[in-house]
Amino acid sequence: MSQARQGAWADVPNPHREQPQGSSVALRWVVGVLCAGALIAIAPFWAPLVIAAWAASLVKPIHHSLAKRLHRRKWAAALITVLLVLAFVTPLIVVVLSLAGSAVQLGRQLLSAGSGQEALRSLAANGSSEAFDPRHLNLQQVTELARAHGSSAVGVAKTFFGAATVLTVGVVVFVSAFYTFLLNGQRLHEWLLVHAPLERGHFHRFSSAFTEVGRGLMVGVGLTALLQGAVATVGYLLCGVPQPLVLGLVTVFASLIPSVGSGLVWVPVTAGLWLSGRPGAAAAMLGIGCVVSIVDNAVRPLLAQFGELRMNGLLLFIAMLGGIAVFGAGGLLLGPLLVRVAIEGLAMLRESQPDAFPSG
Repeated sequence: MSQARQGAWADVPNPHREQPQGSSVALRWVVGVLCAGALIAIAPFWAPLVIAAWAASLVKPIHHSLAKRLHRRKWAAALITVLLVLAFVTPLIVVVLSLAGSAVQLGRQLLSAGSGQEALRSLAANGSSEAFDPRHLNLQQVTELARAHGSSAVGVAKTFFGAATVLTVGVVVFVSAFYTFLLNGQRLHEWLLVHAPLERGHFHRFSSAFTEVGRGLMVGVGLTALLQGAVATVGYLLCGVPQPLVLGLVTVFASLIPSVGSGLVWVPVTAGLWLSGRPGAAAAMLGIGCVVSIVDNAVRPLLAQFGELRMNGLLLFIAMLGGIAVFGAGGLLLGPLLVRVAIEGLAMLRESQPDAFPSG
């Protein structure tokens, strides 16, 4: 019986025996195909996953401190996640939905203008020309302002229902990933360190570049743009510019452009106020615009201490535009990320093969 059993299993290879070279090559191909399939499967949600990883990295010190006080890492992660949703994610979605329709309407209005001067006047002449006075702020003014922009949220949600559904799923993915990365991010990092086909030093440098881009975009670039947009929005309100919240949102995105930045918005608005026969408001808007520019020069170096992106400003801008052109809206993040990681990879390649590159 034992001889028959041995004969039956004689052709079965021993798993501990050294496998031929062909089996190793086949395994690499299978693993490569499976990894490619996995990347394709999660590709639709790469943006919320990347943002969640960056956000978790930023608040990691807060999580550690809170976990020590609560003596529960899960409770600390859950509390931070809830606060993030209530304080940032939900207001951001409401603002974007509320102002998207008005922004599209403003763009069509400018495109339909017969001349450049007419377009500038339309920025300041349409709507109420009365300046906003915070001393006489009342509930009716706040309600009218919210109703003017809030009505756009319903229209946008109805028109772009499919996009809103994708946005909702993306938010769910972001929140879930943020909690997971905050709680188990270190384990995931160690797993990737062990299984990635890279040397430990190379992996750490790629990981550092990834984190640097997140901190640089969210802190150094993002917070500066938000602060400029907030100051400019106050100026638009005080000067009685129509659709001040929409122009404030546009100013935030314009602030991402190096050199000119927010001036692409507040300078035309100032010119429109002047052409509309409101020199006092134009002078006030000019002064506030200068304050916005000073905020950029003063705040950006301070924020760079907490999140500096080691990329030339022009290169960052080109990477953002190119990323948007190739990957859509998510390219605003993916473009700079790919360029920064590529720069780090080239630096490591030169260091590992110094003779292969001519010395400058």
